[in-house]
Amino acid sequence: MTAELNAAAGPGITCVGLGPGDPELMSVRADRLVRGATDIAYFRKAGRPGKARQIVEAMLAPGVREYAMEYPVTTELPLTDPAYHSQLAAFYEDWTERLADLAATRRVIVLCEGDPFFYGSFMHLYIRLQGRVPMQVVPGITGMSGCWTATGTPMAWGDNVVTVLMGTLPEAELVRHAAAGDALVFMKLGRNLPKLRRVLAAIGRLEEAWLVQDGTMAGENVRRLAEMPEATVPYFSILLVHGRERVPAAAAVAAP
Repeated sequence: MTAELNAAAGPGITCVGLGPGDPELMSVRADRLVRGATDIAYFRKAGRPGKARQIVEAMLAPGVREYAMEYPVTTELPLTDPAYHSQLAAFYEDWTERLADLAATRRVIVLCEGDPFFYGSFMHLYIRLQGRVPMQVVPGITGMSGCWTATGTPMAWGDNVVTVLMGTLPEAELVRHAAAGDALVFMKLGRNLPKLRRVLAAIGRLEEAWLVQDGTMAGENVRRLAEMPEATVPYFSILLVHGRERVPAAAAVAAP
């Protein structure tokens, strides 16, 4: 811990995993680093406050310097469009240079929802900044963990296989992967929800699916997917299918 404290005191970059949304689910280390930050950077969609920034709203010191990293594109273009990848690549290159310049003289705290190394945008900066500036990453509780806890049902039992899938994948790929899993997590829903309904119906698990919006936060909404009207949902909602219970052999034997 002493080495971590000393390293965080000098110039460099520390990416802090903020957890699933509720500030009280942040780690002690993440809480301390955010409260002590003089410079923070965070991702957001243009014109939006940004979820990471909202999570730490009441924790920031007066006068903290803020750097909003605004995506040039989010859901406006399909993932298969070359323009989507070229615009994001330029965005990450630009912020790599900006953060490297800042981190030469300051300790910049980069905020990241969930865990930074689990589908986090910071990973694209991390691989570009390696070897250029001192960096640390503070892990956090994943968003999906907060969401499946919100359902009040255990997610995985015994030797269940947990499969995490992006709703942006082709339908045939989703069916193939989902059919092989026991517990299923679907992320990046948005306009992909109708496709995911078809996928779950194809593997016979539509009635088991739960949709969680704003898990662990004030607007938390947990519903059975089959009971919902046909509609799109926010991009960062999560769709869950719980694993089936495995009864231990000893428990299955009747007592004499």
